[in-house]
Amino acid sequence: MAITSANQLELLQIADAVAREKMIDPALVIEAMEESLARAAKSRYGSEMDIRVSIDRKTGSPTFTRVRTVVEDELIENEKAEMTVAQARQYLDNPAIGDTFVEEVPPVDMGRIAAQSAKQVILQKVREAERDKQFEEYKDRVGTIINVAVKREEYGNVIVDLNPGEGSLRRNDKIGRESYRPGDRIRVYIKDVRREPRGPQVFLSRTANEFMAELFKMEVPEIYDGVIEIKAVARDPGSRAKIAVISYDNSIDPVGACVGMRGSRVQAVVNELQGEKIDIIPWNDDAATFLVNALQPAEVTKVVIDEDAERIEVVVPEEQLSLAIGRRGQNVRLASQLTGLDIDILTEEEESKRRQAEFEERTKLFMDTLDLDEFFAQLLVSEGFTNLEEVAYVEVDELLVIDGVDADTANELQARARDYIEAQNAKAMEAAREAGLQDDLATFEGLTPQMLQALTADGVTTLEEFATCADWELAGGWTIENGERKKDEGLLEPHGVSLEEAQDMIMTARVMLGWVTPEDALGQSEDGEEDAATPEEAGA
Repeated sequence: MAITSANQLELLQIADAVAREKMIDPALVIEAMEESLARAAKSRYGSEMDIRVSIDRKTGSPTFTRVRTVVEDELIENEKAEMTVAQARQYLDNPAIGDTFVEEVPPVDMGRIAAQSAKQVILQKVREAERDKQFEEYKDRVGTIINVAVKREEYGNVIVDLNPGEGSLRRNDKIGRESYRPGDRIRVYIKDVRREPRGPQVFLSRTANEFMAELFKMEVPEIYDGVIEIKAVARDPGSRAKIAVISYDNSIDPVGACVGMRGSRVQAVVNELQGEKIDIIPWNDDAATFLVNALQPAEVTKVVIDEDAERIEVVVPEEQLSLAIGRRGQNVRLASQLTGLDIDILTEEEESKRRQAEFEERTKLFMDTLDLDEFFAQLLVSEGFTNLEEVAYVEVDELLVIDGVDADTANELQARARDYIEAQNAKAMEAAREAGLQDDLATFEGLTPQMLQALTADGVTTLEEFATCADWELAGGWTIENGERKKDEGLLEPHGVSLEEAQDMIMTARVMLGWVTPEDALGQSEDGEEDAATPEEAGA
């Protein structure tokens, strides 16, 4: 089928019609046509030839050309599409490497097979253009809410019409008890847009925390204007949620603004989320105060925070325990998500038993190490002494405030404590030496004999081996394993070494060994960037 002048005009009309229908650039359709005609020409002239087609944008007239590129003699691979400089002199004046020779070739007749192939090329190009358009349209809309129509359900996943294209609301992104029918209109949150081999994929969600935050932004003008900020959201989708808000205007109550007149604002969000109960909580920079708010409606008696372990202990009255934990642990779980801390809830009785156990343990420590009777040991514990070091090196005046303790008794107490500590130090140092402790590590400032014993027991015997340790190997840390936080015990953690102290000691050791300069060590310490660098990585 030759392309006549009538057909040529029809080409432009078809391109324009397809572009309007698919809402893409007509130039993309014409480029697809050019590629399809070029393929047809290659099937006629030979697939090794570089045949190109150009369609005039005004007349629709196609021009078929053959292109040959000038390459070096030894690099020529395809004689149909390449030629040497000597060969090019027949066609070009002073040819150079990289020049091209273009000659027009007769147009080809489009047979049935060629026409079918051309159609497939055009359809493929149009689909690619549609996909690119969809990706460009939605990639900048991640994090927003859109209103879409349900098309169908596939294996529990809901496919929605994005016009153009489709989006996927996967099973775990649906609120549990929701069901949809084709044609239903729903609000969804655009969670992610990714390019994939099968085309751009738009992933939607109704369970994301951000979905709730965006709904409140739509219902509460103060949030949209930035007067009120949503600091954190925790959800059990379809059941219950907690949202923490703060107001930057003292005259506006953040909780009241989010609730609205007679609960109108929060109720609109609840209705959209199929009755999900929402606790609106005032944000507070003080972690303990914020947690007390987050555990509402339970009443909290006492809060103890362990910032290093990112854990928090909450003491509640016996009758408040079930309320604080919530059904199936829901209340404490959401409060933990909201604060970012692991929460242990104790009753007043449980906390009292634990304190009593600690009291008895410290009492026994002083009885065994200082050769004291139970009553005197209990006096020390009651005054706040928790270990031998505090007794040995505290100011004598702090011991004299204890009933029945005079200057002689205080001096005797400190002498006994120091003698015991020195004996333990000597024993620990001897064990470390037997395990292979070297002098360069033994004289390193900041490491006690007990710390040296712990290091050598783990095979760290030299300053170089110590310098290759990571901070978390010394001070301990937390890792996430299967969605749960797991404690990593540090070699020096039992001796009270913090992460910052471990970083400082490691960087000091690396400076002493010449692996890094003092300036580099200071910069890394300030950035908090510490890892188990080898001498080569550290610049040795």
